[in-house]
Amino acid sequence: MADPLVVYGLGNCDTCRAARKWLDGRGAAYRFHDFASEGIDAPTVDAWLAEHGAETLVNRRSRTWREIPEEKRDISDPASAAALVLANPKLVKRPVIDLGGQTLVGFGDDVRAAIEGRGA
Repeated sequence: MADPLVVYGLGNCDTCRAARKWLDGRGAAYRFHDFASEGIDAPTVDAWLAEHGAETLVNRRSRTWREIPEEKRDISDPASAAALVLANPKLVKRPVIDLGGQTLVGFGDDVRAAIEGRGA
C-alpha cells in the first residue's frame, strides 16, 4: 500500500474540500495540512517553487493577489516568489498534493489521474 498523501490547502477552500471528498470516496489515506492553522515553512515553499515554478504555484487570480499592492507582487525570481508566498500563504494555488517525491498543484483531471495511477 502506498504511503499516505499529504494534501496542503485551506479548510474553507472549495477545491480542497472537493479533493478531500474525492480522496475519501476512494478510501485513500491522506493527511490534510491546513495553511491557516499549521502554517507553511520556507523549505517546503522552496521545493514547490523548484518543482513547479511561480507561474504554476502562485494563484494570481485570487483575492489575496489582488489585495497585495502591485509594486509588491514580485514573483520574478524564486527568492522573491518564496518571500511573497511565505508572507501570504493563501497565494498558493490549491491544493498542493504531496505524493512523496512528487507534488501536484490544483485538482484537475491530470491530478486525479496521477493519484489514481499511484494506487490511492
